[in-house]
Amino acid sequence: MFLKNIHKRIKIIFLIIVFGFILIIAKVFYIQVIDYNKLNDLANDLWSRNLPIEADRGRIYDSSKMLLADNLTTTSLVLIPNQITNKEQVSSDLAEILNVSVEEMEKHVYKKTSIERVHPEGRRLSFEVADKIDSLKHDGVYLVKESKRYYPYDTMLSHVLGYVGIDNQGLSGLELQYNDYLTGEGGAIKYYSDAKGERLTLSEVYEKPQNGIDIMLTINYDIQSVVERELDNVVTKYNPDNALAIAMNPNNGEILATASRPTFDSNNYQNYTIEEISRNLPIWATYEPGSTFKIITLASALEEKIVDLEKDTFYDSGSISVEGGRIKCWKAGGHGLQTFLQVVENSCNLPVNTRTFLDLLKTL
Repeated sequence: MFLKNIHKRIKIIFLIIVFGFILIIAKVFYIQVIDYNKLNDLANDLWSRNLPIEADRGRIYDSSKMLLADNLTTTSLVLIPNQITNKEQVSSDLAEILNVSVEEMEKHVYKKTSIERVHPEGRRLSFEVADKIDSLKHDGVYLVKESKRYYPYDTMLSHVLGYVGIDNQGLSGLELQYNDYLTGEGGAIKYYSDAKGERLTLSEVYEKPQNGIDIMLTINYDIQSVVERELDNVVTKYNPDNALAIAMNPNNGEILATASRPTFDSNNYQNYTIEEISRNLPIWATYEPGSTFKIITLASALEEKIVDLEKDTFYDSGSISVEGGRIKCWKAGGHGLQTFLQVVENSCNLPVNTRTFLDLLKTL
């Protein structure tokens, strides 16, 4: 009886052990096969560190592929605090090179984070400064590629093109309007480290950045250059509060050139007032063309063969009533009987702004 009970207990223990092994095998199978991708991603998040690589913004061209907005390659400072062994020395060296206080640099060096971007003093570094940092050969100190927007023609088309901020985001003009298209997708150099931040001897992974989409304008560089030059001449000669000009293709409405004064340099927009950089006068300001528009109205009438400059006449009495409103000529008493050629010569208000316009409406 006693031996029988022992055999029974042995069988129970054996079954428990077998069942335990089955559970372990099942768990290992679940981890290695079913839940592998999820756990692998979580592990990569714990071990991997990404050194960011910024994508280039899409370029902006005129209608003839003349480059109006380009990119310059610069470098920025990134720290891996856990890899920095001599934090005091690193703080002192970087502070001296970047011309900031040691206390300010220590905020970055001692920060409890996996990756610390030194902002703003470590952004868009010159080649000279980047070389000095690189020569230190400190562990945990990295220089990464960044793209900086560059406008090769300074003030040309500044209000149209706009400008970008320090993070390469569009802040005004076309840079803002088409920011989603111009902005690319950043890449990274991915490496692996342990829980203490020490770099592991595993292969690095390079994720290539995806540059933004280029856009082409209807602007013609040659015409734009002429418009810019003539506006500068106007400002120099007359010193007006503002000046603006637009050149349009009359056949399809394409804008060939547009500019205004005051203007600004998109590369250094921080040096200008908000009024100077935000007022795109050709689309923002209201302007009454006055007598200059008489030529447009009369030219339309000639094209539609509504009037004959030599044969048709108009008697200018000095004023006329149109739809209950009274329109006066600039000359008291009017110009009397005159041909339409004389109407143009005298810049007479009444026939060009009333009869010609009303007759044009009848043809539409």
